[in-house]
Amino acid sequence: MRTKRTFRLEMKHHRRLDKEPLRSVYASMTSQKEPKKLKVLVTGGAGFIGSHLVGGLIKEECEVSVLDDFSTGKLENIEHGLSQPKLRLVEGDVREPQKVKKAIGDSEAVFHLAAITSVPYSVAHPDVTRDVNVKGTLNLLEASLNSGVEHFVFISSCAVYGEAEHLPISEEEPTRPLSPYAESKLEAERKCREFYAKHGLRTTILRPFNVYGPGMRNDQYGGVIAKFIERLQSGKPPIIYGDGTQTRDFIHVQDIVTAMMMVMGDEKAAGQTFNVATGIPTTINQLAQLLTQLLDDEKIKPQYRAARQGDLKHSYARIVKARNSLGFEPKIALKQGLLNLIT
Repeated sequence: MRTKRTFRLEMKHHRRLDKEPLRSVYASMTSQKEPKKLKVLVTGGAGFIGSHLVGGLIKEECEVSVLDDFSTGKLENIEHGLSQPKLRLVEGDVREPQKVKKAIGDSEAVFHLAAITSVPYSVAHPDVTRDVNVKGTLNLLEASLNSGVEHFVFISSCAVYGEAEHLPISEEEPTRPLSPYAESKLEAERKCREFYAKHGLRTTILRPFNVYGPGMRNDQYGGVIAKFIERLQSGKPPIIYGDGTQTRDFIHVQDIVTAMMMVMGDEKAAGQTFNVATGIPTTINQLAQLLTQLLDDEKIKPQYRAARQGDLKHSYARIVKARNSLGFEPKIALKQGLLNLIT
C-alpha cells in the first residue's frame, strides 16, 4: 500500500561617514574570522519570505531586528532564533511611528516586507490595504532617513505589471495594476524612488514573481501550489480556473533570499528596480501534472472551472537585469523545489 507523502508547511538623512560601505561590510562577513556584524531590520520578518530572510541574515552573523504584528506572520517561524542575542523582536504595526522608530534603532539596512498581500482581501478592504502598504512604507522611509539607514530594500510584487503586453516581462514594462493590492505596491514604489531622488536614501525595489517553499500560506489566501498539494494529499483533484494554459513564473523562497542578500549594500542597486524570478514560464496544467507525478497520483485529474475575473493570463519575467547587475541566478528548479516540499 502506497504511503502518502506529507506536505511541509513551516513555516533627516545624513551619510554615516564613520561606517564602512555596506558592500564591504557584507563582504567581510564571509572573509574574516571575526566579521563585523551588520545591523538589519526586517519588517514582516515572521512571515513566509521574511522568516527565511531572517534565517539567512543570522547565518551571515548579522544582528537582526524583526518588526511584525503577527496578523499573518507566525512566532514559530522565528522562535528558534529568539534565544540568540543576534535576533530582536519588536511586535507592532508599520503604521505606528513609535514602533517603527524603535524597531529601526541603529540599523544600517532595512528590508521592508510587511504588507497586506492578499488580492481578495485588498478588494474587500481597499482602504486598509492602502493604509498598511503605503502609509506603512512612508513611515519606514521617514524613520530610515532620520536614523541614518544606509540602504532600504522594498519588496514589491509582479502584480504591479497587471496583464503585460510584452513577454517575458522586463522592468521597463508599463505597469497596469488590477487590484487595490497591486495599486498600493506601485504607490509605495513611487515613495521609495522619491526618497532616493530627493533625499539620497539608497532604495532598491525588488519585484518577486510567484514565490513558493516551506512556510507558504495554506489558507484561503494561499497560492496555487499550496492549494494543489493540499487537495492532492486529501485524495481530491486540483481545481483549475480557466483552461489551465495560463502561465506563471514560480521561484523558490531560497532563491528570493539569495537575491535580497545580493542587493544588500550594493551601491549599484541604489535607485534600481529588479525582477526576481526564474524567467521560466509554467502553465497551471503543467504544474498540476508535475505534482500528480511527484505524489504518485496520476489517476487524479484536475477539475476545470470558469476563469475568475481579474486572473492574469500570462506572467513570467525577464531577469537579464538582475543577472547582469547583481549576478543573480536562480538555483532551485521547480521539480526539485516541489519534491523538497512533499518529502
